[in-house]
Order: sequence, then structure tokens, then C-alpha cells
Amino acid sequence: MIKKSGSAKWSGDLKAGKGYVSTESGVLKDQPYGFNTRFEDGNGTNPEELIGAAHASCFSMALSMILGEKGLAADSIETTAAVSLEKKDSGFEVTNIHLDLKASIPGADKVTFDECAKTAKENCPISKLLNAEITMDAELV
Repeated sequence: MIKKSGSAKWSGDLKAGKGYVSTESGVLKDQPYGFNTRFEDGNGTNPEELIGAAHASCFSMALSMILGEKGLAADSIETTAAVSLEKKDSGFEVTNIHLDLKASIPGADKVTFDECAKTAKENCPISKLLNAEITMDAELV
């Protein structure tokens, strides 16, 4: 089993409080987050942005693996994961993650590409983790 960790520190109330997020690897070290970075245009990150980055990177790696199983290698895979946060009666909820994929894969046809992209979307570890609808646009370039 592989374990990776992230950590967060927070002080203050929701609107005026401040937080800092770090990763075990040190790639993120005390990066600021808070109400202003989540709901306004403040400088820093937010949980949805981090989930989007994690999902996009995991999906891209999974797609690379699946393509390799078919004897294909991508020149480029560019994935954006747009995470939707909505206010519901019970509070805020992540309701949707939309993957936007653009890939250049020599020798791939559209049917194989779509099949590989769908398999990656359904089976990357972060897709399996999330309990939100996951949609995707995939473009072979």
C-alpha cells in the first residue's frame, strides 16, 4: 500500500480566517487558502482547485497506461478538471467534475481513443474516490 499525505492549518472564522495547505513532498508548502480564495478572487488555492489538479493528473496518467496497453504512446495529453461547487439546502457540495481532454496520439483512431479515455475516466483512482458525477469532453488532435 502506498500512502501520500497533505496537511492543512486553519485559524479564525470562515470569512476572516486563514488557512495554509502543504503536501508531504513539499511541492505545496504553506500555500494560503481561505474564503477569499474559494468564493472570491483572493490570492491562493482552494480545495476544489486541488481536487481538479489531482483528478486531471491522475486521469492523464491512467490514460497513458491504457494507451500503452494498446501499443500507443501519446505525444501529448492535456487534461483540465473543472470542479463545480454548488450551494444546496444542506450546504455546499461538489456536484460535478468535467474533464476536458485534448490529446495527440500518433496511430490512434477515434474509436480506440474514445474507448481508452472512457476507461481512464471510470478507473483512475481519483475518479473512483470521488462521489460526484464526472463528465468529460475528449478531443483527439
